[in-house]
Amino acid sequence: TGVGKTLGYLAPASLWAEANGPSVWISTYTRALQRQIERESQSIYPDPAVRARKAVVRKGRENYICLLNFQEQINGAQLGNGDLIGLALAARWARATRDGDMTGGDFPAWLPTLFSIAPVQQASPANLVDRRGECVHAGCQHYRICFIEKAVRASKRADIVIANHALVLTQAAFDGARAARGLKGDNETTSVKRVVFDEGHHLFDAADSAFSAALSGAEAAELRRWIRGPEGRGRRGRGLEARLLDILGDREGARQALTAVLHAATALPGEGWSGRIAPPDGQANPIGPIETYLVAVIEQLRARSSDRGGFEQGLQCAARPAVDLVRERAGEAAKALAGIEAPLLALARQLEDVLDEDAEHLGASERARIEGALRGLDRRARMTLPAWRSILKAIDEDAEDDPDFVDWFEATFLYGRVVDAACRRHWVDPTEPLRAAVLSPAHGVLVTSATLTDPALDDPFALAEMRTGAARLPQTPKVLRLVSPFDYARNARAFVVTDVNKEDARQVSAAMRELFLAAGGGGLGLFTAIRRLKAVHEKIAAPLADQGLALYAQHVDPLEAGALVDIFRAEEDACLLGTDAIRDGIDVPGRSLRLLVFDRVPWPRPDILHKARRARFGGKGYDDSTARARISQAFGRLIRRADDRGVFVMLDAAAPTRLFSGLPEGITVERLSLVEVIEATAAFLSEKSAKDPN
Repeated sequence: TGVGKTLGYLAPASLWAEANGPSVWISTYTRALQRQIERESQSIYPDPAVRARKAVVRKGRENYICLLNFQEQINGAQLGNGDLIGLALAARWARATRDGDMTGGDFPAWLPTLFSIAPVQQASPANLVDRRGECVHAGCQHYRICFIEKAVRASKRADIVIANHALVLTQAAFDGARAARGLKGDNETTSVKRVVFDEGHHLFDAADSAFSAALSGAEAAELRRWIRGPEGRGRRGRGLEARLLDILGDREGARQALTAVLHAATALPGEGWSGRIAPPDGQANPIGPIETYLVAVIEQLRARSSDRGGFEQGLQCAARPAVDLVRERAGEAAKALAGIEAPLLALARQLEDVLDEDAEHLGASERARIEGALRGLDRRARMTLPAWRSILKAIDEDAEDDPDFVDWFEATFLYGRVVDAACRRHWVDPTEPLRAAVLSPAHGVLVTSATLTDPALDDPFALAEMRTGAARLPQTPKVLRLVSPFDYARNARAFVVTDVNKEDARQVSAAMRELFLAAGGGGLGLFTAIRRLKAVHEKIAAPLADQGLALYAQHVDPLEAGALVDIFRAEEDACLLGTDAIRDGIDVPGRSLRLLVFDRVPWPRPDILHKARRARFGGKGYDDSTARARISQAFGRLIRRADDRGVFVMLDAAAPTRLFSGLPEGITVERLSLVEVIEATAAFLSEKSAKDPN
């Protein structure tokens, strides 16, 4: 912390790209951090016009307003099926926006709250983006002014592309699958050969998400909708037939494949699937082999899961050995998925033939449209469906556990009842596909973070090399550790409160309230569970308001995390409650953040996947390293400038001293009673103390 991003990698990357080309991609973990890096780029490109060309932000398509969706919703609202006021305000924004980014860009965080409450199919901000891959690309009348396409085109010319781990890794997985078949990579993110992974301590988790597979009711229903389009009354959207029919022309084989796909997709969960597989009265009434299979999964979960109190997290159990009913229905589900996969592959091959055979006649827009359609077909027919079938095959055949993978069943709860079920497959060590898809093909990779190293280990970089995949490379990576320039001993204090029961919500609430009041605001409360965050918010919001302190909370206030942080930063004496996204993705210099309070040690949740990794990576030491890194990352939020002052408080009396060894040099953790910590906090942050620290 304190070693600037500009000098660390932005300036060198910009010079390299300008002299050599192509772009250098800078990838970070969250949308808020993308905005932070974009702000940093102003020091390199102070002219806004130059910066717009040189440094481009790239996100997934689901982040940008889709003008075709917007047009369709306005048409519906004019007929009385939607919210004209909300859409009119969104239209004013669409005319003024810089890049059409609705999540973390310049879309007003308060605007979604002004939309009237309406069914999902009607006007709402969520339906203004393309969340389902229904884009018709060059077939859209708005294609030339489309914000998404503008971002794609701009990124191909830019020197610096500011992306996120999810986009880069998902794209790498897709390009790797295409390369294995001798095909070119995706045109949307070409030349990701030199990449800087900022917030590198999250690379392991990002790879875990990008290279995993999950067959759930929601995912299968989305696939049906992607293929068949909206089937319920009043639903909007475009299925494969609407997107592809005019492309296919009079090719009989392609039309037959399309017809076969549409028919086979009826095996997937349709409208009302959740109520059929897990109705409130318990009388399941599934339709089709996938819903039938999910009902059997839920029965196995209820029979075997030991996490019966975890409605917030859901139920889990190992996928194998499966009960006989699950095995039987897994085979039927796999057969149904194979029936969808075959005609989808045939359809993809037909489109590839069009690109090949009609190459001399295809215009740029037609080619772009076909390539866009192929991307969607490839992702589902050559990645998603084979992964689902592989999971089901292992369950059907009761195969021995593969040491490289973890398979498990999981149920999702809402308001105390099951609303979905899933079978999941994750790599035990996701750095293996990360190495194969990203690190090995790259020309150069830089991984940077303030908390990558673990000073408690003999080799502080050993954990970093393991969690970034660098340990899997034939060459030993170059390492560099820079000392922070900040005077932590003078400007920060750290305390563990010894007399608060972390299991008692009233005691935790009282402690957090009094600490926030002692600091005069500027407090950030961090929680390891949403349920506990909400309980504390309910108890302290009114008392803080009585003292003139505003309290905001993630998962309570209807704003995304970035918007809450912006408000917290702007209001110097506000307080904020949050979970992981707040802990890892904020930059609040100055007095706006002067107190950070943890409700308890952020141990990793002991679920099935974590237990497998714990066994692979070192047992108790792996848990310690994970918690130590999270504490260090949180502490790093406090001191962002040389003149910042801050207090770190842990309300967990059982917190082991070894977990604080990652804090900066000069910080000594004091174990005191709550009253003593309150007094010490008030004294340290007082105006007199701020002027004269001695």
